[in-house]
Amino acid sequence: MNFTRRVLLKSSVAGVAAIGVQELAAGVGAAAAARKGRIHQSVSRWCYSHIPLEQLAEYAAKVGLRGVDLLQPEEYEIPRRYGLVCTMGYAGGGEIAKALNRVEDHAAIEQGFRTNIPRAAQAKVPNVITFSGNRSGMSDEEGARNTIAGLNRVKKIAQDHGVTFCMELLNSNRDHPDYMCDHTAWGVRVVREVNSPNVKLLYDIYHIQIMEGDLIDTIRQNLQWIGHFHTGGVPGRHELDGTQEVQWDGVMRAIADAGFRGYVAHEFVPTGDPLESLRRAADLCDV
Repeated sequence: MNFTRRVLLKSSVAGVAAIGVQELAAGVGAAAAARKGRIHQSVSRWCYSHIPLEQLAEYAAKVGLRGVDLLQPEEYEIPRRYGLVCTMGYAGGGEIAKALNRVEDHAAIEQGFRTNIPRAAQAKVPNVITFSGNRSGMSDEEGARNTIAGLNRVKKIAQDHGVTFCMELLNSNRDHPDYMCDHTAWGVRVVREVNSPNVKLLYDIYHIQIMEGDLIDTIRQNLQWIGHFHTGGVPGRHELDGTQEVQWDGVMRAIADAGFRGYVAHEFVPTGDPLESLRRAADLCDV
């Protein structure tokens, strides 16, 4: 089964591996892991929605992660209690299917950003997420022009507050049919034309492996346009282990060697012990 943020957030506990309080407490009680620091790792909240956010943040800190990804504005401050940050926030940047490629949606996105970007800046949130939207019969050329116009309309908000807007690359073959920003070249064309240090791509490795492959060369060639990464095993969006086709330590080494100093957030759905799966992913990516 393929999982998406929307499916898991709607189902909450259903379909996700359960974890007991005693098991969680045992994990949190372990000594904090020392990391090499070449990859700044985070964890996506929705994959662990059955675990209270405070407990997830505490465990993330113990295993050497830097933050928690994909939090709502009212949650921005919670990771800071454990020495972490919200590494990617929601801030009203539209929805996966309905966002920047529709001119009629630009005003709502601008209003969302004007409301939430000051809150993100105050909480030291470095990135917020946005999307292209679906094609719904629109050509990629028209969608690119509209998306560029939308980002140009709001980029000063990001620049004024020191926050980066990250438009997510998603696969349209399996999880998000008809999504427009489904290839690196289209996303890079958009952010290059917007030409702001505060407008970049969220390069989701899971999605781009499905659409394109050729991960390492693509990342190296386009790193200046990438502000954030997500992980997820292919196939299935599960653990980063020997059942998956991506050599994760190799990809992480390429990201680190290229000088990337942003965040890599784990966005996979665990099939076993969720916290042990997270720890193992952190170990694997600590290159």
